[in-house]
Amino acid sequence: MNPINFKIFSGSSNLSLAEKIASKIGIPLGSVALKRFSDGEIWVKYRENIRGSEIFIVQSTNPPAENLMELLIMVDAARRASAKKITAVIPYFGYSRQDRKDQPRVAITSKLIANLITKAGADRVMTMDLHAAQIQGFFDIPFDHLYGSTIFSSKFTNEKDDIVVVSPDVGGIKMARSYAKRLNASLVVIDKRRPKPNFTEVVNIIGSVEGKNVLLVDDLIDTAGTFVNAIAALKEKGAKDIYGAVTHPLLSGPAIERLRDSELKTLFVSDTIALDPNILPEKISIFSAADLFAEAIKRTYKNESISSLFDIDKG
Repeated sequence: MNPINFKIFSGSSNLSLAEKIASKIGIPLGSVALKRFSDGEIWVKYRENIRGSEIFIVQSTNPPAENLMELLIMVDAARRASAKKITAVIPYFGYSRQDRKDQPRVAITSKLIANLITKAGADRVMTMDLHAAQIQGFFDIPFDHLYGSTIFSSKFTNEKDDIVVVSPDVGGIKMARSYAKRLNASLVVIDKRRPKPNFTEVVNIIGSVEGKNVLLVDDLIDTAGTFVNAIAALKEKGAKDIYGAVTHPLLSGPAIERLRDSELKTLFVSDTIALDPNILPEKISIFSAADLFAEAIKRTYKNESISSLFDIDKG
């Protein structure tokens, strides 16, 4: 077995998750100075020698944009400090919802971010539950895509039997299928339309949920408007208890109030985005992604397979 001879550093977006990952691996978190000039400009310095070292930088890129900028500067500083190999570990890959030109004169931000991370000097990227799996193709460096279903499936099995897994849209079918396989459950899809950002209308529910317990799965939850509308539509179709499993809890705007007032039984989320548990309603339960990222990092360092962790998600 290869000895652990790599270093993990963290930006400021999710220090608690980075500390958990390092603890699971059994190494201390590397020391890095992150400061701001009076105008907000970011300054980074590694406080220890990383010349010739393989390093992993943990940083989610959810808004504000300083989180992304901080990651880019940390990668650049590591490259200029002669790190042997730099892996950007991005638990939540921000700006991923703009992955194509769906109307004239708009940006493809996920491609832009891919270019920035690569140009900054990253040798590899690791993330979990991209909003669109094809974003992996925007990178010309190795890319490891982890799946949140491995975190939540076992938790939900202990909650209810007679489960139906529901995808909130056609784009989420592959993710929902991975849950359905793990839980040996049937799959239902919600057909919706989005007349404007952060607003959707349920058009049809493809499949039966009447008299069933429902697990509604998605990669992220922002204002919770789509999620709450889906809950209401499922209830109208006769669903019993409705649970949710969402990897990235952005929870912006009225999200927490909407979820609190909805008929959702429990929402499982991960800690890819830092949350204050004191402001969350009891129906939101946080489960850590630290074990999954720690195992993936160790396998990456030892040149072992990561895809074998997710055999059930294939197909």
